[in-house]
Amino acid sequence: MAVTSTDYTSGVLRARPERIATPAASTPGRHPLGLDGRRDGAFLVPAGLNPAKPAPLIVALHGAGGIATQMLDLLAVQAERQGMIVLAPESRGSTWDGIRGGYGPDVAFIDRALTKIFQLHPINPSRVALSGFSDGASYALSVGVINGELFDQILAFSPGFMAPTSAADTPRIFVSHGVHDEVLPIDPCSRRIVPALRRAGYDVEYHEFDGGHVVPPEMVERAVGRFLA
Repeated sequence: MAVTSTDYTSGVLRARPERIATPAASTPGRHPLGLDGRRDGAFLVPAGLNPAKPAPLIVALHGAGGIATQMLDLLAVQAERQGMIVLAPESRGSTWDGIRGGYGPDVAFIDRALTKIFQLHPINPSRVALSGFSDGASYALSVGVINGELFDQILAFSPGFMAPTSAADTPRIFVSHGVHDEVLPIDPCSRRIVPALRRAGYDVEYHEFDGGHVVPPEMVERAVGRFLA
């Protein structure tokens, strides 16, 4: 039976790695998700991945107007180096539904994408992260906090805000932001978000860097290193 977007208004995801007993073989490289002909997404399977060994997974959310390949490009070096699968779904519209005022179609699509990856390769349930850049980082913080039982870490690169409908567990959080960001200025964004998260009891690693609305490679390396530590 088809799942309607109204089933996802809480932002809660249902897919779980342990629910799939016999994953199929995964082929190294970049692949389209194949779930939607208009706005789809992609995933990256690193070379040399052991098909019998549960792998870490990073779900990577693009910024406003972005596409999946941008997030694969951002994480590709670390994915190949560390043996991580990267899933980059695309928003149904130009940006994520939570940014526009409510959860629904995008959460449903991410759930479908996760289900496909869990069928493709065994995933380590304690090594699943939700990441994003810009609007994708805001969405990652929000959906990640809602789904803390699934995501043990959140990696947010230059977020603007967060708006969770609820909270589950306490995932560890990484945030980076450029001090010269003119798109999402650091003062009303990360410099407010991070203290609020810490007051709420979250373990947050925060880095400011001398730059604008970008993700320097060293921030990706730091974030992935924390994720896999």
